[in-house]
Amino acid sequence: MKRKYKWLIGCLVFIAILLLSAGMYFFHVAEVRDVAADKPDKLRAKTNSLYHYEHDFLSREKQTWTQKTSDNLKLIAWYVPAEKKTGKTAILAHGWHNNKTTMAIYGELFHELGYNVLIPDNRAHGDSQGEMIGYGWLDRRDYIGWLNQILENNGQKSDIVMYGMSMGAATVLSTSGENDLPNQVKAIIADSSYTSVIEEIKHEAGDMYGLPWFPLVNVVSGISKVRAGYSYEEASPLRQVEKNTRPTFFIQGGADTFVPTKMVYTLYNASRGPKQLWITKGSKHVQSFHDYPIAYRSKIKAFLEKYDK
Repeated sequence: MKRKYKWLIGCLVFIAILLLSAGMYFFHVAEVRDVAADKPDKLRAKTNSLYHYEHDFLSREKQTWTQKTSDNLKLIAWYVPAEKKTGKTAILAHGWHNNKTTMAIYGELFHELGYNVLIPDNRAHGDSQGEMIGYGWLDRRDYIGWLNQILENNGQKSDIVMYGMSMGAATVLSTSGENDLPNQVKAIIADSSYTSVIEEIKHEAGDMYGLPWFPLVNVVSGISKVRAGYSYEEASPLRQVEKNTRPTFFIQGGADTFVPTKMVYTLYNASRGPKQLWITKGSKHVQSFHDYPIAYRSKIKAFLEKYDK
């Protein structure tokens, strides 16, 4: 009988060690800084539909803005003033393992629409400090800091638009539900956000690795709570959007399998303010601008003309 108990305890210990080891591995893959994210993106060829957006923006003279976070990280951002002096500023949030160069195409789009443009490197990305990726949850407080810096530098009469893609979309949506979101934020545009980190990681466990999500994702979430200060359950753009009253434009690729298209409907339905939804036929993850460059610009322009007059 004692031998049976010892065997059972041994099995449980082995499973626990296996789960913890697997959890640490996947936590590192998902949440620890990747040096590849520190390097500029490979630039587009001249034949690419978005070449001129990228080329023109990267050629522009940029100011460097900095921010010190509450946990003592130095964050870096590019700032490009509009051609004509204006109080309108767009702040742009990049995706997972990207950096501010990724956002050059969107920076030029907003620049052409007459906006000042601020593009931060999120914590643990690009030129910003940090080892733990925030998945938009830690970053939401950093973006409150950037918003306040816009007001300090450009004045209290500023009009601000927040734009994000993928994890950046989750970042701006998470920021939208903060109690101290400045009144000067007039509109939000979110391209391809997940509903919550837990739902996205559960999806990726099956889609990318062919693994059942339970209990491994819960283990990784627990590790995140200890190492990064947040669990995947609490990192929820959806719960933040439920508190949002600002006009919000949701964009999602109709063939997105990385962040499943169905997630955008849940987010759209939860938002309490004026809202619009555009599903781009056949587009994969964050490819809507590439696939429909004229329509993308036109729809964003029309949305801003309506809500950021």
